[in-house]
Amino acid sequence: MKMTRRQFIGQTAMAAGALNATSLIADGAAAGVVPLMVSTHVTGKPANEAARVVLRAGGSPLDAVEQGLWVSENSVRDTSVGIGGTPNSDGAVQLDACIMEGRGYGAGSVAAIEDILHPISVARRVMEQTPHVMLVGAGARKFALEQGFEKVELLTEERRQAWLRWRESRAREKAATPRSHDTIALLVLGDNGDLAGGCTTSGVAYKTPGRVGDSPIIGSGLYVDNEVGAAGATGTGENIMRYCGSFMVVENMRQGLHPRDACIETVRRIARQDPLGLDVDVHFVAVDKSGRHGAAGSNQRFVYSVTTEESSEVMHGAGAEVE
Repeated sequence: MKMTRRQFIGQTAMAAGALNATSLIADGAAAGVVPLMVSTHVTGKPANEAARVVLRAGGSPLDAVEQGLWVSENSVRDTSVGIGGTPNSDGAVQLDACIMEGRGYGAGSVAAIEDILHPISVARRVMEQTPHVMLVGAGARKFALEQGFEKVELLTEERRQAWLRWRESRAREKAATPRSHDTIALLVLGDNGDLAGGCTTSGVAYKTPGRVGDSPIIGSGLYVDNEVGAAGATGTGENIMRYCGSFMVVENMRQGLHPRDACIETVRRIARQDPLGLDVDVHFVAVDKSGRHGAAGSNQRFVYSVTTEESSEVMHGAGAEVE
């Protein structure tokens, strides 16, 4: 017997409540909390906590996003972000990142950049030092070096050996390119009500050189609007960018939906339109202006990290069914 949407959300809320009694995933409009840091995956939790330190020291939400994501980009254990990221099919680590502030809609982005440890900071320089929004490839790398960023070897020996094994198995078995990866999107709501967000990734493992997903695309991997809220995405980038996913979440909040419900409705709309349905592999996190948060994905396995002044937790996102 097919579960109804109401039953599905109710069961998701019960599971979330068992995980954390203060979870805002529970059905109904929970009170907002400010300041607030929300990010994708359990691996986003250290970024949240670093962002909280920045806010406590008097930094802006934009500072908090940038420096929070430095933690992710610095972690060799995270094979989807920064140094230690999984390379493309040629064995080169190409990074994508974007940053956006809700006040004035400032935004900056870099894509397919090589040899630069902190693409999130290069994205901020693009926003603040140029009239552009996005720089890509060799041009982004040249700009970063001119701005004083150092050249860094991003391919670790562990990732190089894994790439060699993949290349050998692909040649022998015509193995498909793995699709799984854990982009970090971080959203910050400051005490003053200002919002900022960032997204950083090394993209799909062993991707075609030059491939760019949703992460550095404003409106797809990230969107921030001080009047409404902010949203970030993770999953299969091609399926997110074709629908301007994060922008859609923010627009759903503009229509009055709770952040969780805005994410659910976005996933459902994409699944209704996409031939893959709920196999589309798209997941969103969202924060609204009042400090409420939520998340949803095309499966029930998606988790996200939530940090406030008093706590730092990993929570279950809601699933979404297609009516």
